[in-house]
Amino acid sequence: MVVALDPAPRVGLHRAVMNSKTPFVVALALLASACGSSFPEPKEAQIQSEAAVRGATEVGADKDPQATLHLKYAKDQIDEAKKLIASENNERATYVLMRARADAELSLMMAKAHTEKLDAQKAQDEVAEMRKKLGK
Repeated sequence: MVVALDPAPRVGLHRAVMNSKTPFVVALALLASACGSSFPEPKEAQIQSEAAVRGATEVGADKDPQATLHLKYAKDQIDEAKKLIASENNERATYVLMRARADAELSLMMAKAHTEKLDAQKAQDEVAEMRKKLGK
């Protein structure tokens, strides 16, 4: 006795298996695309960059041309990062803010060096003045 299998149940079974995999595949694809495209807003990087700009300004970065230039770079980069954040390009904004912070910190160091150089020159001038008075 030969038992013939009807192919119709297999087709129905195949459709059921494919239909049960489809939602899983779609969910997996959505999850992967959501994870790959989302990058957190760089709030901390923005705060740190803006704080570095304030620090450079308070130290007197506007008194040294090089420090002023780097301070301007930092401010421009912060503005650019804000636009990138608004357009939801947070990853690029993070890198721009890192560069802004570096420029602001460089401006701060240049401003401090400029101030210290002026202070040293002032002290040397005072010493020279005292030597003149004592020498006479």
